[in-house]
Amino acid sequence: MSFSQKPVHVAGIGMIPFTKPGASEPYHVMGARAAKLALEDAGVDYSLVQQAFVGYVYGDSTSGQAAVYGVGLTGIPVINVNNNCSTGSTALFLARQAVASGMIDCAIALGFEQMTPGALKGAYTDRPSPMERFAHAMDAHQGTDPNAPRAAQFFGGAGADYIKKYGVSPDTLGRISVKARQHAARNPLAVFRQELTLEEIMSSPTVYGPLTRYQCCPPTCGAAAAIVCSPEFARKHNLNTDVVIAAQAMTTDTVSTFDSDDMCKVVGYDMTVSAAEQVYEAAGVGPEDIKVVELHDCFTANELITYEGLGLTPEGTAEKFILDGDNTYGGRVVTNPSGGLLSKGHPLGATGLAQCYELVSQLRGNADKRQVEGARFGLQHNLGLGGACVVTLYQKV
Repeated sequence: MSFSQKPVHVAGIGMIPFTKPGASEPYHVMGARAAKLALEDAGVDYSLVQQAFVGYVYGDSTSGQAAVYGVGLTGIPVINVNNNCSTGSTALFLARQAVASGMIDCAIALGFEQMTPGALKGAYTDRPSPMERFAHAMDAHQGTDPNAPRAAQFFGGAGADYIKKYGVSPDTLGRISVKARQHAARNPLAVFRQELTLEEIMSSPTVYGPLTRYQCCPPTCGAAAAIVCSPEFARKHNLNTDVVIAAQAMTTDTVSTFDSDDMCKVVGYDMTVSAAEQVYEAAGVGPEDIKVVELHDCFTANELITYEGLGLTPEGTAEKFILDGDNTYGGRVVTNPSGGLLSKGHPLGATGLAQCYELVSQLRGNADKRQVEGARFGLQHNLGLGGACVVTLYQKV
């Protein structure tokens, strides 16, 4: 559902360098660091923040408090958020909603994750998995491989369906990783900054279907945060008002996810389409107005189908979009200038706020070697299986 209440400014952003598991500080230290960076960037004292929305996927209850207590003990409400890979943007959605409704004037959205090596796994084996219905849909469509990571089977299956439907070369997916590494080489906060050739990507070990190892995002540790506030609060405290959240929508699954016999829909394509359409309508803009996008490239296959889900290119034309270079600098829209989840990294709870960090930096003109010139709007897409999709449109004012 989208909202178009009073404007909400992103007054401050903070992000720490992403790292491999085992190389990071503890989650609460990372979270406090990112929060302090966002407060410093905004020029706001923590005592003025009225609510905190804190996202993480792997952690005990009230881990959010453990992180923000490292910033201050002010007695404000701390709401812990867990919405799978869309957790960070869900925290931002809630923070923006609280400010837009007029209930409060200033909130912090914070996300962090301290991950372990290897593929994602559920934390509990003594109860039904929230992914059970999705697993049944996948198994009915393509079967289940007990030796392959489950997330790779979902998204690899979507890639295979798309390739079969449109006759796309598997190399096209590999080109997405080439682009991701080229972009990440310009980002000092990315975990993988070494460029790779198409040959290196395609010859890396196969994970599932068309996906090779370098087409899959890595487990990552990190944290990011944003300060959002009302225009009145910004004026009163002389804060940066360069960027406003012009529109935002969150969607969840519908019947089509499970009844379409299409892995693209199982992994959230229809959620993406719906959220994007709501955002465009609320803001009065279209895909043609967007020059920079941070989208959820957990696997190359998801970036491929999301080009179309966001309306950046018509259905069935993603391969041409890539081969023409319309997804990078010099093309029509620069996708994932940060390096995306594939190369910047994917600490689940922090990802949505890291995307916010990148797009706000772009619209402020502070993205250094990654700068996309002339961008007035930045579009963010953050997806979580299970499921939720958040699409956010930032505007330079």
